[in-house]
Amino acid sequence: MNAPGTAPDVDHIDHTVLITTDLAAASARYEALGFTLSPVSPHLLAERPGGPLTPTCTANRCAYFGQSFIELLGIVDPAAPDPWGVHHLRETYRGLLVTLGSRDIHATARRLRTAGLASTGIRALEREVPTPEGPRTVRADSVRIDAVHTPEGALQATQHFTPQYVHQPRYLDHPNGAVGVHSVLLVVPDDEVDTHEERYAKLLDAGVWIEGPKRVLSLRHGRVEIAPRAALDDLLPGHSLPAVPLLAAHTVAVRDVTAARGLIEAGGIPTRATPDGFYVSAQDACGVPLAFTQS
Repeated sequence: MNAPGTAPDVDHIDHTVLITTDLAAASARYEALGFTLSPVSPHLLAERPGGPLTPTCTANRCAYFGQSFIELLGIVDPAAPDPWGVHHLRETYRGLLVTLGSRDIHATARRLRTAGLASTGIRALEREVPTPEGPRTVRADSVRIDAVHTPEGALQATQHFTPQYVHQPRYLDHPNGAVGVHSVLLVVPDDEVDTHEERYAKLLDAGVWIEGPKRVLSLRHGRVEIAPRAALDDLLPGHSLPAVPLLAAHTVAVRDVTAARGLIEAGGIPTRATPDGFYVSAQDACGVPLAFTQS
């Protein structure tokens, strides 16, 4: 835990991740859902901060919101190096990958080790992106929580050093009115809610409150919601899961939920009502349900 009176080192949901082997098709679908996407950006990765950078098998396109984003992570060169194990992640997890935002990645790494949530250690990530002033390099350091402690999906924490190159104003205006990642939904076995709540309280160094069938851990920006499998049909009517625990869905906040739903349905994509808005099925949202709620 952080010392009393100090701000948590992890204080927001940085982004959610969808892995795809067809980045063009995933991009086209997210654009049809009303998102403005950044250009394709290949990844370079170092095993340690300041270490040599290696080209990888992945590139991304992202929907940026100013403080958070959705990443479409494409395996664009399957034969290239895969230092993050993205091929394994794609084969292992049926749900989301989630990156938490850290104010101090070294403090996060120390706290996770102390809490028994072993990690990979800190790794450096770089990728070149276009800006109105010319190409610039996005830089961030990340630490991944050991998969032994995250059966529901891959989790990591990231500290950004160049957020101005990530959340460029020209990418922040979305036809669907999206303004941020509102939440991620973790669905767990009915008799394991307390266990997962305790684990995430340690992971996030955050308090928990009860909201209907959900346990909610709220951060400065975004929140993690934990729900028993028995409540799934109330939260995402008609959706079924292959197994639990699973990072089963993500939700974006929009300025006008009725307008967002109308835009998506006008494009021929079906939606279903939820208690807080509506959602698009996993089949129609690149493998993971995408929900929308009023900002």
